[in-house]
Formats: sequence, C-alpha cells, structure tokens
Amino acid sequence: MPYIDPETVARAREMDLLTYLQARDPEELVRTGPASWRTRTHDSLKLSNGKWYWWSRGIGGRSAIDYLVAVKGMSFTDAVREIVGDFPAPVLRRTPPPCQPPQHESREFTLPPEAGTEAALEYLQRRGIDKEILDELHGAGVVYGSRRYSHQNVVFVGKDMTGAPRYASVRACAGDFKGEAPGSDKRFGFAMEQRGGPIEVHVFESAIDALSFATLFKLRGGDWRTLSLLSLGGIPPVRDGGNVKVPCALEQWLADHPLCSEVRLHLDNDGPGRAAARAIAERVSPRIPVGIEPPATGKDVNDHLLAVLDGRREGRFRDRSDRGCR
Repeated sequence: MPYIDPETVARAREMDLLTYLQARDPEELVRTGPASWRTRTHDSLKLSNGKWYWWSRGIGGRSAIDYLVAVKGMSFTDAVREIVGDFPAPVLRRTPPPCQPPQHESREFTLPPEAGTEAALEYLQRRGIDKEILDELHGAGVVYGSRRYSHQNVVFVGKDMTGAPRYASVRACAGDFKGEAPGSDKRFGFAMEQRGGPIEVHVFESAIDALSFATLFKLRGGDWRTLSLLSLGGIPPVRDGGNVKVPCALEQWLADHPLCSEVRLHLDNDGPGRAAARAIAERVSPRIPVGIEPPATGKDVNDHLLAVLDGRREGRFRDRSDRGCR
C-alpha cells in the first residue's frame, strides 16, 4: 500500500460527508429536513448532525472517507487522496463535534408553529397510541401538530430540567419524512418522566415508540404516569469492533437523574438496533445496570403495539404477547 503520512490521513478524516458531497456532487444530495439529507442514489442513506447512516445496509460513519470506502468501494489510500487532493486544509476542518449542530446550520432554537393538531393526534391514534395519553401530553405542550409546505406533521418536544423547550422532532403524518426543528439540542430528547425517588428509565429510538410503550403499559392496567420514558431521536452507528458513543440524550438524562436505578433499552429489533443496544449497554453498564429488551413482535415497539391491538380485536390477545414491553 502506498505510504501516506499520518498528518495527511488526519486531515482527510476531518472531512464530513455533507461538506464533501456539497462540493463534489451536490446533485446527489436531497434535503429531507432543516438539517438532514439523503442521497439520491441510495434513498436509505441519511445524513444528519455531521454523521451518515445507510439504513438498508446497517453501516454508517462520520467522515467522507468512511463513505468512499464502505459505499463507493474505494481503497483507503484512494479515498484519502481523493479528499486531500481536492480540498484545501481549512475546509478539511468542518466536521462538527459530537452532539453539536453543524456550524453551517447553527441557529437559535425555534419550535415549529402549531397548526392542525387534531389531524396530528388522529394520526397517532391510528398508530395505536392511547387518546388519553395524547390529550394529556398535548395539554403539556409536548405533542402537537404543525404544517410545512402544506404537509401535516406531528411535533414531539424535548425540555431541559427547567422545563424550557430545547429540542423538537418532527414526523410527517403521511410519507417517511422525519427531521428536527432548527437549533434542536439532541441532549434533551422527548421524554415522559416519573418524578422523585429511585427510578428506571426506558429508552427508545423514537417518540412514537415511547408513546407505544406507555399505551401497552396502560392496556395491562398500569399507570403510565409512573414510567420514565426517553426517546433518543435515532441511534448512533456502531463502528467496527462494536464501538459507539453513548447517545447525547441518554448521557444528559443520567446526569440530570443521579438516582436512576436502571436503564432498559427497547431499541428496534433489527440489525442496527440490536447492535446499538449491545454497544450502549457495554458502555453504560459499568455505571448502572442495563437491560436489553427489544419488542417481542415486529421491528419496533409500535409494531408490537399494533400486533397486540389486532390480537385483542380478533380475540387472540394473551398477556405473554406483552413480553419485552413491561
């Protein structure tokens, strides 16, 4: 393999994929939200917060090098030369630090304006979410509807310990659009909290999965208000060797709740979800007990909820179908 000095490799690694594609192949980028994109060639390859992830293949990374090697099939040496040969050194230092918004997207956080909340709540009810839970969360201002370019969305708000909104995830009521409000701080994900005393926190990839868990708990006769639920707003890619950063939202939640007694991970029951759960558990378990509890049926907790509801309607429901969602 031709020799490339370590300083050159380090410079090349600092090039994030978004910056690379904006300069070299801007037609390959399709914007899907205020700070998120996908590629035109691979519509399941998403870019957000300085990272990329190819969902259909279960691979991802941060740098353009990772993309050129894993997706384009280049050798590592060719990928480095491709980047360093085309970009001056100042441009190669634009990758944002973990858990911080990219500098070119940095702006004051603003909640999407409310519009069409009734339609948004009806959409969530069609996903099986309990109406009483939705009404209470809407009253608290953390679940509501918004419109953008005539598209109806549902908004899930994350607040800090003072109750100030700091984050909002946005989910289209029709289609696959998912994004975040400009200026969102991923440390403060959508959460439903039990107040006071030692607690366990149930962790999910999405707000809809968290709401699905609360609904399942209520179906079994439990009081969903006694639960502490946290949405990560997605999962980090697991690198070679199982390395992964603990998601910002979980790190912040544990810092804000020093009496937390256990973390229970209900991530998706697919390759990326299982890999992320194992990696996160390995990083967190030295500090606090961690349980891995994927949904018993379907890809995610919402799939499991819909299966339970279908079973109830058809007379097939049994308590054991709630395994993994207690």
